[in-house]
Amino acid sequence: MCTGKCSRLIGLVLIPAAFACIIANLLLLFPNAKSLDSNHITLQAWLMGGIVGGGLFMLCPGCSAVRAGGKGCCGAGCCGNRCRMLNSVFSSAFGVLGGLYCVSVSSAGLANGPKCLTANETWEYPFQDTQGNGSYLVNKDMWEKCLEPKNIVLWNIVLFSILLGLGVLEVILCGIQVFNACLGCVCGDCRKRRNDDDGGL
Repeated sequence: MCTGKCSRLIGLVLIPAAFACIIANLLLLFPNAKSLDSNHITLQAWLMGGIVGGGLFMLCPGCSAVRAGGKGCCGAGCCGNRCRMLNSVFSSAFGVLGGLYCVSVSSAGLANGPKCLTANETWEYPFQDTQGNGSYLVNKDMWEKCLEPKNIVLWNIVLFSILLGLGVLEVILCGIQVFNACLGCVCGDCRKRRNDDDGGL
C-alpha cells in the first residue's frame, strides 16, 4: 500500500476512535447516567484519560495523517507530499504519548475499581486491594459491595475496557504512522499523478 493511502486510512480510523474515547470518558463522569457529587466519582474518570489522552491528543495526528494522504503541499505531487509526511511524523509521536496516557489511566481504573457507597455508608474503593483470583473482575459476587450507584461496577468495567482497547489501538496506529510517514518523507508518495488529481483514495 502507498504511504499516502496508508496515512489516510490510519487518520480515518484515529479520528472516530478519538471521539469514541471522549464519549466513553464523559459517560464515566455520569455513573449509571446520573449526576453525582464530584467526590463520589472515580478518580480515573477525572484524570481525563479518554478526553485528553485518547481524545484531544489524537485529533491532531488523525487530521495530520488524513492531510498527509492528500495532495502535495504546493499542489499535486509537489515534493512527493514530503512536507505533510514530516508533520505527520511529529504529530503521530505526540499521539503515541496521548494513547499511552489513555492506556495507563484506564488500566488503573480497571485495577482499582469504581468509587461507590458501601455497607458502612462511606464512599470508597472496595476493590482497590483485591487482585488475582480474588479480583472483582473475575468474581461477580463481589459487585454486591457497591450499593450505589446501581450497576456502577459494570458501568466502569465496560467503559474503562473500551478506553483501554481504543488506547492500545491508537498507540499501535500512531506507531505505524510514525514509520509510514518517515518512509514517505524519504521515498515520497508512490501514487501516480492521476490519483493525486483525484484527491487521494
